[in-house]
Amino acid sequence: MIELRHLRKEFDDVTPLEDVNLTINDGDVIAVIGPSGTGKSTLLRCINMLTPPTSGDIIVNGQTITDKSCDINEVRKKMGMVFQSFNLFGHMTVIENIMNPQITLLGKSRQDAYDYAMELLHKVGLGSKALSYPDELSGGQQQRVAIARTLAMDPDIILFDEPTSALDPSMIGEVQSVIGMLAKTGRTMMIVTHEMDFAKKIATRVLFMDEGGIYDDGTPKQIFDNPQKEKTKRFIHRLSTLQYRITDPEFDFEPIVDDLQSYAEKLLIENSRISKLQLALEGMVMNNLLRISDEPEIYVKVDYSEKKDLLSMEILYKGEHFDPKESENILFKSILEEPTTYYEDEASGDFAYGCTNRIYFEFRWVEE
Repeated sequence: MIELRHLRKEFDDVTPLEDVNLTINDGDVIAVIGPSGTGKSTLLRCINMLTPPTSGDIIVNGQTITDKSCDINEVRKKMGMVFQSFNLFGHMTVIENIMNPQITLLGKSRQDAYDYAMELLHKVGLGSKALSYPDELSGGQQQRVAIARTLAMDPDIILFDEPTSALDPSMIGEVQSVIGMLAKTGRTMMIVTHEMDFAKKIATRVLFMDEGGIYDDGTPKQIFDNPQKEKTKRFIHRLSTLQYRITDPEFDFEPIVDDLQSYAEKLLIENSRISKLQLALEGMVMNNLLRISDEPEIYVKVDYSEKKDLLSMEILYKGEHFDPKESENILFKSILEEPTTYYEDEASGDFAYGCTNRIYFEFRWVEE
């Protein structure tokens, strides 16, 4: 169990944490959300004493770690932290990155450290990358290695500081899957994240931070589906997604157009971007998917990340497989011809386009 008592952190020009009182129970999986600059990362760094608080107490399993007599390095052996920027040693191979803390901090033999490191690499799906160097891996793979390195210390508590914020959209899912797997192990976890769908799915408890501390605290259902406090309501409303299920070949597209315009106005998204997204939606759904199926089953989700300034759309569909590149719609094809990132999974039939102007499209085919 972790207790924070009257925790305060002051910097020269700002005081992100004014009077934080919080009890974290063993096995809690806590998502920490809130606007930028409200002290979310500072809270995690204080708990791990990477950023010592100005005043107040932090008590971990009965031990006051803010006490000057506390050996914080011993505490950190059971409190791992995963950062935004991976922090892997570039001159070491993947396996060496995971072996190193076991040998230097836990005193394990090289063989024991190697065996456990390989076990962890297989657990995060990277057993084949053991002898690679970090710069030979994608961002998502590097973050999974960083998680494996943290697990190598067998921590009781893991703190994640925006673990997917430095990743391309196509890599976020692989890291979230690993964290989701860890959430089922009974470890205590705190995750600072701007990915609201992920927070809702993985957390047993959600902390909303504002006004210098914990403004709201509740279950994912309470915070996301039925928020009671005014600032929580405004924040959740601002980050809400647009979702549609289309099952009628004669589907009326106009209400979606109106929704997209209102969505753009509410979130201050430029007309050029929302127009491009609208064209992609019309091109994929109206001009293609609805024409090849008498019984369509299409799911559309539009999301905007304020932190990344990224507008994204995911289209999931059943029925006949369709390659977007084979569309006869000239405007739609012109959008797909200008991606900055692109991938195609032949086995699954998935396509993803990271277009210019901070827009990302993903099309997923679900076999009947």
